[in-house]
Amino acid sequence: MKIGNIDLGERPLLLAPMEDVTDVSFRKICREQGADMVYTEFVSADALVRTIASTMVKLTIAPGERPAAIQIYGRTVEAMVEAARIAEAAQPEVIDINFGCPVKKIAGKGAGAGMLRNVPLLLEITREVVKAVRVPVTVKTRLGWDHDSKIIVELAEQLQDSGIQALTIHGRTRSQMYNGEADWTLIGAVKNNPRMTIPIIGNGDVTTPERAVECFDRYGVDGVMVGRAAIGAPWVFREMKHFMATGAAPEIPYQEKMAILRRQLDESIDRIDEYRGILHIRRHLAATPVLKSIYNFRSTRIAMLQANTRAELEAILDHIERDILPDESRRIFPPRKQ
Repeated sequence: MKIGNIDLGERPLLLAPMEDVTDVSFRKICREQGADMVYTEFVSADALVRTIASTMVKLTIAPGERPAAIQIYGRTVEAMVEAARIAEAAQPEVIDINFGCPVKKIAGKGAGAGMLRNVPLLLEITREVVKAVRVPVTVKTRLGWDHDSKIIVELAEQLQDSGIQALTIHGRTRSQMYNGEADWTLIGAVKNNPRMTIPIIGNGDVTTPERAVECFDRYGVDGVMVGRAAIGAPWVFREMKHFMATGAAPEIPYQEKMAILRRQLDESIDRIDEYRGILHIRRHLAATPVLKSIYNFRSTRIAMLQANTRAELEAILDHIERDILPDESRRIFPPRKQ
């Protein structure tokens, strides 16, 4: 699959942009674990134009994470064009436009998925951003605003005609938020539309290696984007890649997974500070499958998620890795049937 001149290989896996998740450290780890391309947290066009420091830092791309896309969102042509130019100066491989974020504070103000209720403006923004920059421009969006307005098949053609070089589709409407199951049938309909020539990337509920392969095989998409399944488990890309190549997922020892989580903790603290770095990493610790289903783990889990210092949290992780996981590993990570 190619986006412009960027060759991502056959059946690429992409890390979805996720607010407060896809920071520079996490993106780099996901690339090391097999993600073929990563996306920044989404970046407010208005904040970029006003050069808000906390937003400008989101444009940082580390050498080890490329190819990388910077994703921007906004609700006016002028702000989006200026933001795209600012983002381009950070030298991403791709600039992605977010027309899919469903949260009220974004979509309710007309940005993100809110643009699905104003298609003429959505298309104007897309055309003007494409004209404003030299790097490839892509779009990420949803099936439509609600069940009665699933416009993605027609919209995909219009976006292609506007000059984008790839389209990512999340298989839900805005009204669904992240509830229910993602509907990949319309993603497949877009891919199988003979008028479509740009790469189509599918997104939504890709949580296992088996599901990733099914999405490629059944719906014919050019790429698969993985989001929430990577939180607390960046090795999911490695598992998927191995499965696609061999038909079996690799056995990754829990010690290796814990080492990755500890690295995230260290790099989060080093990037921000001790207190806020720990707050940032809690989401990954809460979601990681390494610690799911451990018997009588509730009190330890609460202590882990309430720790406020690096020393306190590391002591709890030491206890988990030394005293709990060795007894649980056979139950949590049973050998896969050959």
